[in-house]
Amino acid sequence: MNANARRRTVLTAGAAGAAALVTGCGSSGDESGGGDASGTPTASDTAAPGTSPDASPGGEELAATGDIPVGGGTIFKEQKVVVTQPEEGEFKAFSAVCTHAQCLVSTVSDGTINCPCHGSKFSITDAAVEAGPATRPLPAEQITVEGGAIRLG
Repeated sequence: MNANARRRTVLTAGAAGAAALVTGCGSSGDESGGGDASGTPTASDTAAPGTSPDASPGGEELAATGDIPVGGGTIFKEQKVVVTQPEEGEFKAFSAVCTHAQCLVSTVSDGTINCPCHGSKFSITDAAVEAGPATRPLPAEQITVEGGAIRLG
């Protein structure tokens, strides 16, 4: 193999590795604070965090509203979502993936969402960090609550 062919091989492999790194380290959330690429706020920017701004049915049904305990929550492992009910009739949804080491949270008790890996705890109200080592809250997820059903999206 001549020098140009080796250089081309190394550059191609490096570009593929860089693309994989950017994809793997990218965020699925919108860390810019909301809005679309034009900077114009979208309907979801004006909704309460964790709830859908419209009354149309959402996606997959997660649970009935009566299945989520007041002052607690339920973890949906397959969907990697935790739904909480901080106050009667107030439902919130957050990612169930801990922001510290990406472990799946395991319990909801005493007003917190709890990670088993290193002991991080997040508020059921807004997913703020109550105890570290996590330093970032759990990202909000969109849900629709209608007719006694909680739907993802």
